Amino acid sequence: MKSKTILKEIKHFVKMELYGWHFWEVFWLVAVFCIIGTNAILFNDSYAAVISAICGIMYTFIAGKGKISCYFFGLLGSGFYVYLAFKNALYGNMLLYAGYYIPMQIVGIFKWSEHLKWKSHEIYKTSLGLDDTLNLLVVALMGCAGAIFFLKLLHDPSPVIDGITTVLSLVGMYLTVRRCIEQWGVWIIVNALSIMMWLKVALHGEKVYSTIVMWTVYFILGIYFFIKWHHELETQNSEH
Repeated sequence: MKSKTILKEIKHFVKMELYGWHFWEVFWLVAVFCIIGTNAILFNDSYAAVISAICGIMYTFIAGKGKISCYFFGLLGSGFYVYLAFKNALYGNMLLYAGYYIPMQIVGIFKWSEHLKWKSHEIYKTSLGLDDTLNLLVVALMGCAGAIFFLKLLHDPSPVIDGITTVLSLVGMYLTVRRCIEQWGVWIIVNALSIMMWLKVALHGEKVYSTIVMWTVYFILGIYFFIKWHHELETQNSEH
């Protein structure tokens, strides 16, 4: 009897997580995964890069839709990304994912579960006030300067880009857990810089093409969900 209840709860959870999906969204995801798969076969990409890319894209897309299941893909993808960053001496990114991203995603599961809409099981979106935005900006700038200096001491091959993406990713994940629209502006910057960072790795002979595709997709999704969340916030605020 207990097993049937658990199975029923799982089915209900999956049903709610799939609520609100559109055909074109599924088609777009399948197309992206086909590109990643084709790319992996043609260029003999690493399994870790492929799995990290697929999980990372699923995480970003589902997070953009405000569904809590994004964190399950995020945790799996982060584990593989830690391995890739370590292998390519991107220590800032490695420490970021292992010491911050993974714990914060676990926190995000509990935090988001407290702010779900009854019908759609999507989170309620929020935005920062002016004071919070300015304070966060100052902290981010100071953090970037400190991270760049620290990574230079570690002989990181890309201390500036790695340092900035590391600190802004800290800020972005914090805003994600808080359900703030400003996260997408931060992610757009992080994703653009990360494309440059991994292109440099690829030019040195590493087979990380799926990772480059992943960050490119992240960049596109960042712009898309910033616009989408902006419209949803306007609708949400007008209802209250």
